[in-house]
Amino acid sequence: MIVEERIYTFKIGGAGEFLRLYEERGLELQRRILGRMVGYFTTEFGTLHQIVHMWAYRDLAERAERRALLAAEPAWLEFQKDTAGLIVKQENRLLMPTRFSPWFEDEA
Repeated sequence: MIVEERIYTFKIGGAGEFLRLYEERGLELQRRILGRMVGYFTTEFGTLHQIVHMWAYRDLAERAERRALLAAEPAWLEFQKDTAGLIVKQENRLLMPTRFSPWFEDEA
């Protein structure tokens, strides 16, 4: 199991607008297509105006397949077009479980 962490930094006031649009138009699409949401968070300390979300996949092949399906979804493309102006920066990380991680053991 791997986890992808995505961190989006927004214009001041942009995170709230993004979350409103995401709940209306993006959440169902991502849950249906990407599958395993680990969590969706906002920042309160440190760098502000950020949203952090994480998705779990069996492996890189599953991630690539699911991300390709999402990228081909017309409703997702419209959502991205309507929210792109709110985002200042995007960071992605791929998190690999250690041998002693409960997630690693679940896959054994």
